[in-house]
Amino acid sequence: MTEQPPMTTGAESATDDESTLSRRERFRKLAALDTTSGALLLVAALVAVVWANSPWRETYSSFLHTEIGPESLHLHMSLAHWAADGLLVIFFFVVGVELKHEFVAGGLRDLKLAGVPIAAAIGGMITPALFYVLVVAIGDPEGLRGWAIPTATDIAFALAVLAIFGRGLPVPLRTFLLTLAVVDDLLGIIVIATFYTDEIDFAMLGAALAVIVVFGVLVRQQRKLWPLLIPLGVVAWALMHASGVHATVAGVLLGFTVPAIAIRGESRPRTEWFDDAVRPYSAAVALPIFAFASAGVTVIGGEGSIVQPVSIGIALGLVVGKLIGVLGSTWLMTRLTPLRLPDAIGIRDLLPIGMLTGVGFTVALLIAELSFEGGSDDHAAAAKAAILFGSLVSATLAAVLLRWDARQARDNDMNRDNIPDMNRDYIGG
Repeated sequence: MTEQPPMTTGAESATDDESTLSRRERFRKLAALDTTSGALLLVAALVAVVWANSPWRETYSSFLHTEIGPESLHLHMSLAHWAADGLLVIFFFVVGVELKHEFVAGGLRDLKLAGVPIAAAIGGMITPALFYVLVVAIGDPEGLRGWAIPTATDIAFALAVLAIFGRGLPVPLRTFLLTLAVVDDLLGIIVIATFYTDEIDFAMLGAALAVIVVFGVLVRQQRKLWPLLIPLGVVAWALMHASGVHATVAGVLLGFTVPAIAIRGESRPRTEWFDDAVRPYSAAVALPIFAFASAGVTVIGGEGSIVQPVSIGIALGLVVGKLIGVLGSTWLMTRLTPLRLPDAIGIRDLLPIGMLTGVGFTVALLIAELSFEGGSDDHAAAAKAAILFGSLVSATLAAVLLRWDARQARDNDMNRDNIPDMNRDYIGG
């Protein structure tokens, strides 16, 4: 006689469902942590670098150059391109959602609060670009196309370093860095869309924008219509890619359509819902895969020299240019205008923050690929190596400075606005 499985009661089934949901929720929260995202990026980059410099380096290259996808839809691309043009759209969608929330309900809605980090972001982009141009124009004018590479800041890595080494520092410092990095990403997206688009198919672009408008209408409706959002997002991405504009721009525009104010009697804005839902996939899937596909620079046994004007310009831009740009523009804004730093933050605190902005990585690697795509392999390899080196040096120096800053005594008016600081919340506290 066959033994029958034990009967499952409704209560037991409900408990199992709750347990599964609980595990899923714990995974989502873990994946969305700053430290988890940074660790996954670092591991993926290390695996790529080790593989690309191992005796099996050719298999790494051939694997990433494997082409898949329908050619009739202009989507027959290498795996490396799928990572950069496809998966990275998830990350840029999260960036778009975050930007929308910051502009409508966050730190960027009030210019008095956002003015200084916005100025810091602009200075932190202009100065590294100038460093790069000065070095490369003298030694290798052909490499000038990469001028925007050292202007980018990697939000995930920078926040991860701050979370680990910034314990004991005021929470507004994280808000300042996040605001600066978000503006930095917005400017980076504008640079990609403006300077790295060669030809535009306006019919395809118009179709992509039309689909994004439909997405924006549906995202404001009842949640029962939301299953249509993913197919619409994929169509908008494909049309944007076919238009000649970099496909990641579609992700940002889709993110911008999400309402940042609570509607339909809901308890919180939909930007928060989408951020919670999509960020874990961006942090745990999209960014690590892109890092694996882009960070594999062959140094051992590779052809050409890694040390050249392009790599020197990028390294100087990330390590020195970013710091000077952020500190210099902040100093000018607080001295020449009525704007002041946020509560509990002083100029001293921005020294490690300036170093953190030199952690370029994700967007910098993307711009490097766009800059030298179809051009000199030597330039591309040198640029990626410099991004990894500059980001590592910046992160290391920032970690040391964060611990130094946390040990210093703090007074009651760090931002020198003649008003006692009220914020007493600290990172990790």
